[in-house]
Amino acid sequence: MNDLKKFIDYLTYERHFAEHTIINYKKDLTEFYRFLDKKNIKDIDVTFLRLYLKKLYDNKYSASSISRKISALRSYFRFLVAENKMDNNPMILISNPKKERKLPTFLNVNDLEKLLAAPDLNTADGQKEALILELLYSTGIRVSELINIKVKDIDFAERKILVLGKGNKERYVYYGSKASQLLDIFIHNGRKFLPASDYLIPNKHGQKLNDRMVRLMIDKLARKVNLNVHVTPHVLRHTYATHMLNEGADLKSVGDLLGHENLSTTQIYTHVSNERLRKVYLDSHPRAKK
Repeated sequence: MNDLKKFIDYLTYERHFAEHTIINYKKDLTEFYRFLDKKNIKDIDVTFLRLYLKKLYDNKYSASSISRKISALRSYFRFLVAENKMDNNPMILISNPKKERKLPTFLNVNDLEKLLAAPDLNTADGQKEALILELLYSTGIRVSELINIKVKDIDFAERKILVLGKGNKERYVYYGSKASQLLDIFIHNGRKFLPASDYLIPNKHGQKLNDRMVRLMIDKLARKVNLNVHVTPHVLRHTYATHMLNEGADLKSVGDLLGHENLSTTQIYTHVSNERLRKVYLDSHPRAKK
């Protein structure tokens, strides 16, 4: 289990994985160690791994959960090989299950406006909440990217922010007039009630925000305005992408702004843009017009 601790430290401090991902990987690998029982991990082969996967399938885990567990194991064994704790990675012969293609959840404009209006801008906490919501929606960034933003990463004149995405890849995202207004309010008011910090939105100790606290905050605000949708930071990211495509943005540009490596990752949002296509047809085709 000492190797597991080293691996988690590696993901945290060298790879800068999102806290949510690290928690899940740790849970998945701890579960694997329980299945391992007293067997030495150096003796693991593909046959043993398939027995483990059979157990997961028998226990009715979803394809997405099994894929995540496979990813955790694949990364862990790769780490052990690099650390000379194993001669080869037995996960090389294991493939991911076919993933269910679920349509992303997103907010319609009315629900989004309700949520964005929920924070009380007369309070320091409300100013922080409003900025977090606006940045997540206006830029489409991941919560892990949001909490890592430092003041020096923001180009206020160009209204763009340098963010560190998956795989330590940097990219610029852009924000509009509303986010600019909320940034100004927070920096000159609400932020003054927090300890001095390099981070744009620090916690009460001046350190980086915990992504779990962001999730809890969003959930609290969604319940405050009686939304029937379970709202998470990723739902706001989905909403950003869907609204951009509905307003005519091209798929490649949206994918680049989201930090997607492959266009296929972005293409899922085209399935939720059918209403825009229907409207284009009804407004444009001679036989569709009233």
